[in-house]
Amino acid sequence: MKRDLNMNPEKIAHENHKLEKRLCREVGRAIVDFNMIEAGDRVMVCVSGGKDSYGLLDILLKLQARAPIHFEIIAVNLDQKQPGFPDHILPEYLAKLGVKHHIETQDTYSIVKKVIPEGKTMCSLCSRLRRGILYRVAKELGATKIALGHHRDDMLQTLFLNMFFGGKLKGMPAKLVSDNGEFMVIRPLAYVPEKDLIRWAEVRQFPIIPCTLCGSQENLQRKQVGNLLRDWDKQFPGRLENMLSALQNVVPSHLMDRRLFPFESIEVTGEASEDGDKAFDEEPLPTPAPVITEDDGAGNTVAARAVIPIAAH
Repeated sequence: MKRDLNMNPEKIAHENHKLEKRLCREVGRAIVDFNMIEAGDRVMVCVSGGKDSYGLLDILLKLQARAPIHFEIIAVNLDQKQPGFPDHILPEYLAKLGVKHHIETQDTYSIVKKVIPEGKTMCSLCSRLRRGILYRVAKELGATKIALGHHRDDMLQTLFLNMFFGGKLKGMPAKLVSDNGEFMVIRPLAYVPEKDLIRWAEVRQFPIIPCTLCGSQENLQRKQVGNLLRDWDKQFPGRLENMLSALQNVVPSHLMDRRLFPFESIEVTGEASEDGDKAFDEEPLPTPAPVITEDDGAGNTVAARAVIPIAAH
């Protein structure tokens, strides 16, 4: 449900303020949970021109201003020379913010279009090329962390894509070491629903720049899985939150990966165990901890948590 355009301006300002608090809260919670940012870090925030990376930079700047530790932020954009790309928008926006920034220009667009046959998915090659360039730039800039704008829904999409098409129970981690082993890659939006970022982009009026590579591919498996998740979110509120919680509550003994659990060496003990085979029991689900809910201003009820600041380490 969309917000009533005739809503009282004070009501709109109030709802926008609640959204800002929720975004800061969830990003702060992810940073603390995964120890993403520490004192003295130089965080390279990758800004593509899309709503997610704009939102990431915006919230990190807000948290930086109130954090009990000092860390630097430098925004980096990779201009891939896509035809018609308005290369003035991001430099002007970042300069207006007063944030340190670097624009890296590399014609990866021509490479991708030349190598990938028409109609085939371009994302994999594009991502590899972009990743290699960003690692080099991070090294040149002296960055200690690389922050990417993937949100909660991206992480759940990745889980399903790997299960459906890769045969792996593998998701998108909130924090990991880069492919070349030189950097820590962080995803501070790990707990943030995409719908909140969509609303925040409208509130902040970010100058969105569409991607003519990704945006031109309507039948991508990721888009199809994303539509599935959005339908679930509408039909079964709370399901996506439960799925994200499941990624943080793994029980290796009740899966089938012999590398994670020594199935071949387990023995009977003659004693009752809470870790026994309850997989097919119709157990009552644990009662969730009480949460405070709030209206997000768009007719949706969302969970609210206590504010968690970035902690000193």
